[in-house]
Amino acid sequence: MTDRTTTRRRRTAAGLTATAALLALSACSSSSGSGGASATSTPAATSGSASASGSATVGSAARISIKNFTFVPATLAVSPGAKVTVTNQDTTTHTVTATTGKLFDTGDVPPGRTATFTAPGKPGTYDYICSIHQFMMGTLKVA
Repeated sequence: MTDRTTTRRRRTAAGLTATAALLALSACSSSSGSGGASATSTPAATSGSASASGSATVGSAARISIKNFTFVPATLAVSPGAKVTVTNQDTTTHTVTATTGKLFDTGDVPPGRTATFTAPGKPGTYDYICSIHQFMMGTLKVA
């Protein structure tokens, strides 16, 4: 076997490995409950004023965008019982799921879709994750 053939086979193997990893990542799914969330097919724009720290305080419209496997803003302040709209701007399905007490969960939000959930009625700080990609984390501050 020539050096050129060996190099070509290594590149092909590396490409196949990378492709398999991307397919596995995008094929992840969760069957978590909706927890009061509703999905819609209408994309929503992100609003609110984000600070340099990645947090936002929202007046009348509470929104979280999912971009590049991150929640934007990373910290969102809302009033008790506020409706929060989540827009998935990624190419794979995500969730917004409270890490304790099943207080809120959008269920699966496919790419390009939106879902809403109701913030807890009790003031406090509530951490959340994407239950499919658990390295994705955010915080909902209810005050």
